[in-house]
Amino acid sequence: MQLQPQLQALAEKIGKLKEQIGTEESTKHAFVLPFINLLGYDTFKPTEVVPEFTADIGLKKGEKVDDAILQDGQPILIIECKHWKLDLDHHNSQLFRYFHTAKTRFALLTNGIEYRFFTDLEAKNKMDKKPFLEFDITLLKEHPITEIAKFHKSNFDVKQIVDNASALKYTKEIKKRI
Repeated sequence: MQLQPQLQALAEKIGKLKEQIGTEESTKHAFVLPFINLLGYDTFKPTEVVPEFTADIGLKKGEKVDDAILQDGQPILIIECKHWKLDLDHHNSQLFRYFHTAKTRFALLTNGIEYRFFTDLEAKNKMDKKPFLEFDITLLKEHPITEIAKFHKSNFDVKQIVDNASALKYTKEIKKRI
């Protein structure tokens, strides 16, 4: 699996198209769904990728996360997509609400350019406030590509990703303090 050239091609496509992308839905179709496909998931197969995945919260019905990647009928990654021009810092809370109800271990907040992966290291079934992996697809370096590859359908292993997420999180904190 050669992920780097595929991610590079997607980054180039984003650079060429982004000024023509005027909506969140266009961002999702032009940038995010191709990323999901690069991870080996068929975005046209509803047993693998479910658009508008139901994430109802208590009495609040009709709550939907943009996409969910499924494995054996269960969500393994929920994805919330925003327009490519939006700052993701103001959208964690929406994904935080969905995370608990979707009963997944991983969540992705993206605007098609910035990608932020979250898990529940601090409290079980409660999304951490900070992502364990974040990158800008147009500025990709080798290390994030290795981490992205762990989410590929052929490599996906919850325990391995959670263990690695823990190491990434604490390494990032140590680097920040130094």
